[in-house]
Amino acid sequence: MRLTYIASLSITLGLVLMPALSFSQEEPLVVSQPDPDSEIAPHVTNPVTDAAASKVPEIVKLLREKVKYVFVIFQENRAFDQMFGTFPGANGLFSRPEKKTPGFTQYIQDTDGNFITVQPFRIGQAEDAWDIDDMSHSHTPLLEKMNITDGKAAMDNYGFVEEGLHYTGAFPTEQAKQFGYLTMAYIDGDTIPFLWYYASRFTLFDNHFQTIVGPSSPDNISLIAGQSGSTQWVKHPAEAVVAAGLGVPVEGDDDPIWGSAKDPLGNSEKMPATNSSSPQLNLTFAALPLTFAGNTIETVKGDDLDAGVDQADIQEDIAALGKLTQGAVNWRWYEEGFTFPGYTGAADIGGLGDYIEHHNAPQYFGYVAANTTLNQNLQSYNQFFADIDNKSLGSRGVFYIKGGFQNQYGLTPLNAANNATVLANFVGDDDHEGYADSQLSEALVAKVVNAIANSQYWDNCAIIISWDDSEGTYDHVPPTFFAQDPSGGELSRGPRVPLIVISPFAQTHVVSHEIGDTNAIIKFINLVFNLPALEDLPDEQNAQQAGTQIYNQDNLGPTDDPKNPLSGDLTSAFSVKRLQGHDTLPPSYVLIPDKEITKLPQWGKNPLKTHLHIKPTDSGRTNNIPKDFNPRPSSQPNYPN
Repeated sequence: MRLTYIASLSITLGLVLMPALSFSQEEPLVVSQPDPDSEIAPHVTNPVTDAAASKVPEIVKLLREKVKYVFVIFQENRAFDQMFGTFPGANGLFSRPEKKTPGFTQYIQDTDGNFITVQPFRIGQAEDAWDIDDMSHSHTPLLEKMNITDGKAAMDNYGFVEEGLHYTGAFPTEQAKQFGYLTMAYIDGDTIPFLWYYASRFTLFDNHFQTIVGPSSPDNISLIAGQSGSTQWVKHPAEAVVAAGLGVPVEGDDDPIWGSAKDPLGNSEKMPATNSSSPQLNLTFAALPLTFAGNTIETVKGDDLDAGVDQADIQEDIAALGKLTQGAVNWRWYEEGFTFPGYTGAADIGGLGDYIEHHNAPQYFGYVAANTTLNQNLQSYNQFFADIDNKSLGSRGVFYIKGGFQNQYGLTPLNAANNATVLANFVGDDDHEGYADSQLSEALVAKVVNAIANSQYWDNCAIIISWDDSEGTYDHVPPTFFAQDPSGGELSRGPRVPLIVISPFAQTHVVSHEIGDTNAIIKFINLVFNLPALEDLPDEQNAQQAGTQIYNQDNLGPTDDPKNPLSGDLTSAFSVKRLQGHDTLPPSYVLIPDKEITKLPQWGKNPLKTHLHIKPTDSGRTNNIPKDFNPRPSSQPNYPN
C-alpha cells in the first residue's frame, strides 16, 4: 500500500529576482532576503536561455569578450530539495500545497509490518546533519524511487525502496526503517551556510537535473561529454550495458580501464592504479577534451599510445576539428589524491588514499588517458592552488575541481557524541554522503572560490558549483525523460541537483528556473569559447541518426546544440549591464575570510539569523523529526551515543 501522486508539475521558465542585498567592507557577510509575509514580492522575468541567446547576440559577444576562465567545482551526491528545498524564491518543498507536491507524503513499513507515513523534515546542527550515511543512488533503485508509470515519475517511493534495500526478513529492521526516514531529511543554511551565502548573493538554478539516472560515474562523464555513452552503444551494440553493469551507456560506478589490471597498455600511460579487476570499457565517443584541442587536434592525436583503438570512433570528428579556425582551449581536471609514480605536480595529503578513480571522467577515455600530451591535464587538487599562485592557467581555459576521501586542511567533523567512527570516517570534502562532511566540503568550495577571487583571474571568470547526482534522497520535481537505455529503462534525466553561478558579471539575488543538465554547462563553455557542439560533430551526428533509425530515439547522445530546447545554457545567470562594465562585482563581494572557513561550526550555531538573515520557507511550520531518526543508521547505529 502506497500513496501515489500522478499530479503533473508545471515549471515556469523564468527568474526570481530578490531585492538587492546590502553589504560593506566592514560587514561583507551580512545579507538579507525578503520576508515572505511582507509586501515585497519576487519579480519574475524571462531568462536569456539558449533559444533566446541567438536573438540576443549582444550577450554572446559580451560573454566571449569578458569571460576567459570557467571554473567548475563539481561536488558529489546531493538533491536540490535536500539542500535548497526551503530557499526563498526557489521551487522547493513548500512552494505548493502538500497535496499538489509529488511525493510529499510517502509510505514506509514499520518494524511490526504496519505501514506508516513520513513527510520531509528538517535536520540541522542538533542532529549532526553534516555527516549522513550513504543511500542507494544506483541506476535501478533510483528508477524505483522515482516510481515511473507510462513515462511519468510520481517521486513517491524514496523511503520504501531505500528501506527495502536494508533488510531481508519478513519485516524491516529498525536500521532499515531509519534508512527509509533518511531519504526524506533535508538541511538548510544553518548546516551549509557558505552555499546558501553564495546562492543568495549570486544565481541559483532550481531546475538543473542530473543527466543520467544513476550514480557518480555516469554524471561525471556527462560533465565533459553530455552523455555517458549512448552513441558508443549505437555504434557497438555488443558493448551495450546490461543491468547497470559494464558497458555503454555507463550506468554504474565501475573504475576506468586505464590504470587497472586490464589496462590495454599495461599502465605505460601512467594513470593512477585502480583496484578493479572488472573495469569499465574504454570510452571512445566525443568529449570536451577533444574539442578543447581545436585545430591543434592533428598534432595532439599523434601522442595517443593506442590511437588505432582510442580514435576509431572519432575519425571524422578529428578531421572536422582540424579545419577550425580557433586554436586550443587550455583545460585541466584537478582531483584530490591524483598521483602516479613519477608525478611531479603538487601532491595532496594522503595521495592515492584520497583519490576516487570513478569520479575522474577523463580517465575513462583512451584518447585522453593514453595520450601523453592530453593526460598531463589531469592534476591533483593542490596543484590547482599552485597553478593559481604561479599564474599558469594561460590566457583562457576551463578548469574542473574535485574533492575526495580526505581533506587538505586537517579538519575533523564536529560530532555531539564525539563518536570515534564519525570522526574517523567523515573526513572527505567532496560532499558525498557516507564519507564526506558538509562543513569540510564547504571549506573546499570556499577555499577554491577565495583563491580565484584573490587572483588575476577573478576579473574574467565564471565559477559554476554543481553536484553530479541526487544521492537517492527525495526531490519533488519529476524529471522529463527523453532517452532510454538498451534495456528500455529511462536513462535521461534523473532528479534535480543544485547549481550556482558566481561571477563578477553575475546577476545577484536571483533564482533561475532555466531547465538544464550537464549539457547546459557544456553549452555555456561552447558559447564562451566558440566551440562546436559535441552533438553536431560528424561522428556523433551519424550515431544519433542511427539511434533514431534503429531504436526510434532522437536523443541518444549529447544535447548541447545551441538550438536544442532540452537544455538551457546558463546565460540567465549573467547581467548584460555588468558585462558592459557597469557595477561589476568586486572580490570582496564573494570572499569569506579564511579564518572563518576552517572554524567549525562555520558561522556559529545559527548562521541563518546571525550571518545570512534569510528566512527559510519552512519558517513557522512544525518540524516532525521521527522520534527514532538516525542520520547514520549504519556507521553509528547507537546514535546519538
